[in-house]
Amino acid sequence: MTAGTGKTLVVTSRIENVRELVARTRYVVLGFDGPICQLFSGPSATAVARAQRDRLTEAGLGAMLTDEERGPADPYRVLTAMAGRHPGSEALARLDAWLTRAELEAVRTAMPTAYADPLIHTWAAVGARLAVATGTSARAVTSYLDARGLTPRFAPYIFGRAPDPGTLTPRPAALSLALGAMEAAPDASLMIGGTPADHAAAHHAGVRFLGYARHPARARALREAGVPDRCVTDSLEPLLRALRDSS
Repeated sequence: MTAGTGKTLVVTSRIENVRELVARTRYVVLGFDGPICQLFSGPSATAVARAQRDRLTEAGLGAMLTDEERGPADPYRVLTAMAGRHPGSEALARLDAWLTRAELEAVRTAMPTAYADPLIHTWAAVGARLAVATGTSARAVTSYLDARGLTPRFAPYIFGRAPDPGTLTPRPAALSLALGAMEAAPDASLMIGGTPADHAAAHHAGVRFLGYARHPARARALREAGVPDRCVTDSLEPLLRALRDSS
């Protein structure tokens, strides 16, 4: 048994009844950064978050961030904090536009998540309806999907960050928009996301959730948020294999 094969077997055992999961799913909502590609790496996420904080400081708004919001290397935490405290402001619009430009730049070098492309094509080929629901700007998502030839698999169900970042996913409304647009039955739906808030949104919408976590820290965060171990995976390969076996 190779090391890669051993890893796949471990991952498969984490996903409870993977064949049943695939068989029951007719509507799939995917997050973007994580389940589809790796948009911001650790260093680039840190750089973007630091630059956002610098821009707020230059605008005289640096003091609005709490110590907790200043800490994590999360490009979206600063924007979310700003949206909550200064909704509709010009400063918020500028910060959102700046982050969109950073996302579009990051898309050019984003690494595809292993097995994501064939999984998307295969799921669509067997008749599932697919959507993207993410806090990333729709422009950046579409740019990435266009480059990979994946847009037809999702269009028109691409729900990125709205012009008002106060509607940033993973708020439950974003997932609900995707499900509503697809006219999806909750018991036939699955969300694949990478954050605890994605899980909270899926729970709120009453749909099954599979957490994708390539790194141990992300897996730990999902489990600490209440995601069962059997619903956390570091590979999409078991889903692809089950789909292919069922077709």
